[in-house]
Amino acid sequence: MKKSLQIVLPLICVLITSSFSPVSKKDKWQLVWEEDFDGANLDTSRWSRIPRGTADWQNYMSFSDSCYEMRDGNLVLKGIVNPDRQSDTVPYLTGGVWTKDKVGFRYGRIEIKAKLDEATGAWPAIWLLSQNVPWPKGGEIDVMEHLNFDSIAYQTVHTHFTYTLGIKDPVNGGTNKLNRNDYNVYALEMHPDSLVFFVNDNRTFAYPRIETEKEGQFPFDDEFYLLIDMQLGGSWVGKVDPNHLPVEMKIDWVKYYAKE
Repeated sequence: MKKSLQIVLPLICVLITSSFSPVSKKDKWQLVWEEDFDGANLDTSRWSRIPRGTADWQNYMSFSDSCYEMRDGNLVLKGIVNPDRQSDTVPYLTGGVWTKDKVGFRYGRIEIKAKLDEATGAWPAIWLLSQNVPWPKGGEIDVMEHLNFDSIAYQTVHTHFTYTLGIKDPVNGGTNKLNRNDYNVYALEMHPDSLVFFVNDNRTFAYPRIETEKEGQFPFDDEFYLLIDMQLGGSWVGKVDPNHLPVEMKIDWVKYYAKE
């Protein structure tokens, strides 16, 4: 059954399943879900702190309160020098949240207003992963990645088709200028036939569904969860300069829209 909005507890599923094609920013959207981070505490019915893992982006993830703060209507995620390496041996600690198993997104337009600090080795990211299918077959949608002191944001699509098979036609990524040291709005439109990326309503690129005999080109009909994390270090961003820490990522709000 097709529904414009479906909420299922304990999993909140924002499922926008009407068929529509990519539209310009002049077309109207209806707000169906939002998070403004105005409370004193993170809403744990929607968000969980991201645990540590073995991937580059997850090496220093921590549950420590020192990496999280609710301040002036913002969720603040921090990258810091680890103050206690006897109880935790990693050199740095980072904060990140996700909606995994709590809130799911499928089709529609998602917008995130965020302000990024800059530092050598800083790698803040806003992205989506499949709720049900493991990476890379489930797909990855990078709504925003920022490196070091760059004046641009990276927006990218990763799939079995692009990553495992190494096929980059159609082009699977692009960059867009951002307002450094200020708030920017990063947006993604999820359509049945394409993903379209924006920064401050400036279109970056679109990744289309194409006809191909190759496996896993467009696995984006599934439900996805949102990740927002202040990452440090890794093979892409490079080494961390501890003299530049702490570094912060401030999230003002998240909004999700359906087509009117």
